[in-house]
Amino acid sequence: MLYAKVVLGLPIDGPFDYLVPPGMEDKISIGARAWVNFRNKKEVAYVVGLSNKTTIKKIKDILAVIDRALVLDEQMLLLTRRLAEYYCCSWGEAIETALPDELRRGKEIKENRGRFCFFEGEGNQSKKIETSPVFIQGQDRMPVYLSRIKGALGLKRSVIVLFSDIAEAQRARELIERSLGVEVFTAFRKQPKELEVWEKIRKAQYCVVVGTRSNIFSPVNNLGLIIIDQEADQVYKQEQVPHYHARQVALMRAEIEGAKVVLGGSSLSLESFYLAQKNKLEYEFIPPKLPYPEVKVIDLRRLPYSDRKSKSIFSKYLADTIYTVLGDKGKVLLFINRKGFATSAACHNCGLALKCPRCNINLVFHFDENELECHHCNFKMFLPKICPSCNAGYIKYSGIGTEKVESDLARIFPQARIKIMDDAQDDLSSADIFVSTSSIIKHKGLNFDLIGVMVIDNSLNRVDFRAAEKTFAILMSLAGMTSKKIIIQSANANHHCFRALIKNDPQIFLKEELKQRRQLDFAPFKHMILLKIRGESLDKVKKASRDLFERLNKIKTASLKILSLNCGQPAKLRGNYYYQILMRASSAQKASHFLKLHLKEGHFSGIIVTVDVDPV
Repeated sequence: MLYAKVVLGLPIDGPFDYLVPPGMEDKISIGARAWVNFRNKKEVAYVVGLSNKTTIKKIKDILAVIDRALVLDEQMLLLTRRLAEYYCCSWGEAIETALPDELRRGKEIKENRGRFCFFEGEGNQSKKIETSPVFIQGQDRMPVYLSRIKGALGLKRSVIVLFSDIAEAQRARELIERSLGVEVFTAFRKQPKELEVWEKIRKAQYCVVVGTRSNIFSPVNNLGLIIIDQEADQVYKQEQVPHYHARQVALMRAEIEGAKVVLGGSSLSLESFYLAQKNKLEYEFIPPKLPYPEVKVIDLRRLPYSDRKSKSIFSKYLADTIYTVLGDKGKVLLFINRKGFATSAACHNCGLALKCPRCNINLVFHFDENELECHHCNFKMFLPKICPSCNAGYIKYSGIGTEKVESDLARIFPQARIKIMDDAQDDLSSADIFVSTSSIIKHKGLNFDLIGVMVIDNSLNRVDFRAAEKTFAILMSLAGMTSKKIIIQSANANHHCFRALIKNDPQIFLKEELKQRRQLDFAPFKHMILLKIRGESLDKVKKASRDLFERLNKIKTASLKILSLNCGQPAKLRGNYYYQILMRASSAQKASHFLKLHLKEGHFSGIIVTVDVDPV
């Protein structure tokens, strides 16, 4: 008798044993998909093992084998198993993360029996690639990427390149094809003909694939090089289960397949800097083509009395500098990482703040549409003329966004052409002053004469131990967009983030931030883990969170330390209430194993518990 060990794309650990009927024994293989009956439902299962023995007495039959060819090779099975062990998810969930949607739904692929080609007979295995990871810091990174891609292709090895958005990946594809004269595939989730592209990639002996985060699972043969651009960008962290980070998966896959990882960006993440300090990561610096700009930080706590009295969002120094640049026909960028006109609307009489009914956060007022909008769930409502609570006739707005900055600029500089720069590419000749959020960082080839940074303290003072690191990455990217002057308005002018920027020495920031992380025992010295508890009933979520927190605290373990129980950030999102338990661990794998064992013990009706390892 032959038994198949299968896993499913459900939050349930396996493998589960199923009997392979006699007529299917020569059709089933490890790495194939099969239809099984699981909890009286027909489900897609993934075969991860075959055995002649089982300890299960009443065993179900495999209903049907889906694949004549394998969809998962040995290396991908190993990668997904390690991912499941690291990020505290089931093996089946990890496998489904690596596959196109059509394969997860059970669509059959028309192909001959056997594994799609490994091409091991080509002699490529003797051509070794130096596999120690490297970080490339600088603005003009593409020439270095092209050189390394060319080297990998010369060895007949495949290349995976990750970018933070689809538009950037498409531009890179065109550049690589034009420069190297090779066909380049683009891979990202829910793209048109996703399965068709996936099949072309796995049939190629070696190729180049560019894409976004999910591209890290592309089924390339003979992988030799993985490039991740702007690796500090938080878009590389998956929001859904499993909460994997593409950088960590890249390092796992490179170790399994003997490939080299190249990380790039305008600044290092703390994780990369820590690896470099331990000599586990090489470092290369690309000197900038433009001279480094003058950086001036305006201390908002020490403004002259006239500035404080006027309550202008622009300090006199910033306004005067804008006047001077406009007089010289220069271009100005004002950066504020908030959209809309006002970030909150409240009744002046009773103080009622208008909040999203689904997320319970302040609605943002958009002047052009004359409506209030939630930026988390896209809930919209027309601006009420009277307070819905006390019927007072005046709504007060506070906080500033891009539209408010544009409005004040138009009043102070009526002669200037002013434009909010959105995600689309804009020509610098279309305006004199541009206002933008962090989306400006993805635009290439822009060079301003002056950059003014507004309300940066909102980013710096967030309840997030990575807040300073994220803020510094934004400011370093902005510094690469001017060779003349940056003016930053802040009430925390002595922060090491600004000191490093003024002296053009990122080491000042990185060393100070690493010192603080070491004192607090935070990442990258330890793994931070968030246990997220959510549900539609606040009382149920509170009780489940408290019970789970108390139960985990009673268990003695050296691998995991329970730190705190708090409301989520935000506490309500898209109709669900959130609580979170913060934990710290020396080993992500040991902590995940511990949580998988003990989370099984608690069952809460209407409550969903997820684990986020290394949150960003």
